[in-house]
Amino acid sequence: MPLVEITYAPRVPEDVLRELRDALPHLVSLAVACPEEPYDGDLRPGDVELRFRPRGPLDGGGLDLVVEVRSKWFESRAADRQERADRLCAGIRSASGLRDVGVYLALPVAAWAQGD
Repeated sequence: MPLVEITYAPRVPEDVLRELRDALPHLVSLAVACPEEPYDGDLRPGDVELRFRPRGPLDGGGLDLVVEVRSKWFESRAADRQERADRLCAGIRSASGLRDVGVYLALPVAAWAQGD
């Protein structure tokens, strides 16, 4: 279950953010799919958690969009994490039309629990 934080510049239009809200669960799921947690294309509540936040006046950086993905470490994910981040970045750029996009893919050792 990936946690996804999206930090966006004030100049990013709300309609672009809505498009990203709809596209990101699929794009992120493709990016982190692995034998241990395969992606079957059928997302259910809790499969991908998105958190949008505007860049504040004291935040640094000049990118239009920074997407941070945290998903549980598996050796198969870690082996090609740069390629996964690159593919996700390309998918986000394509879906949003934004060029100044950064993607940070973190694979911590973690556990997840969820109620029904």
